[in-house]
Amino acid sequence: MNIVKAKNLLLIILLSILTTQCGRDFFRWTDTREVPVDAKERVKKNLEEGRGISFGLGKNSGGGGVFDFASSNELWRASIEILDFVSLTNASYSGGIIITDWFSGTKTNNNEDSRELKITIKFLSNEIRADGIDVTIHERRCLVTDAKKCKIAKINSEIESEIKLAILKKATILKKESNTSTKKSKLKTN
Repeated sequence: MNIVKAKNLLLIILLSILTTQCGRDFFRWTDTREVPVDAKERVKKNLEEGRGISFGLGKNSGGGGVFDFASSNELWRASIEILDFVSLTNASYSGGIIITDWFSGTKTNNNEDSRELKITIKFLSNEIRADGIDVTIHERRCLVTDAKKCKIAKINSEIESEIKLAILKKATILKKESNTSTKKSKLKTN
């Protein structure tokens, strides 16, 4: 019994010390002549004195991360231009992925199953190189008799390498164009 009472007494003393220390920081007696009336001025003064919390969610938050625009990434622009023949389901620059909608390249005969493709491009690097992007193709085959019965599978096809090569070629061309235009602009300023 004495051990339990000793633990409880120790806990009460510890809690009272902790709460009195907190009270000194949060509940400070101040003169109203020293504290600005306007809330914005009060926040500014508190931040200058190092009191308060700023989460950086305001319109002038500044800082955070450095984000490039998608228009400055040649791989991204090349991928969008190469895939302009099909609608996109998801194009997330920050996520580094482009997913097309299901599409069919040819009309099927009435006797054949319908075949549709979906292309997924994952960006692994901002640099123009073969291992910087990953192209995946999925195939959906649906029965002619019952369009609800479909099989979806990832396929290995020459289309993957052809799309990847086309994107890399286009990205290289875009990079050369941007380099020559920046050189011309530098020459004009000098």
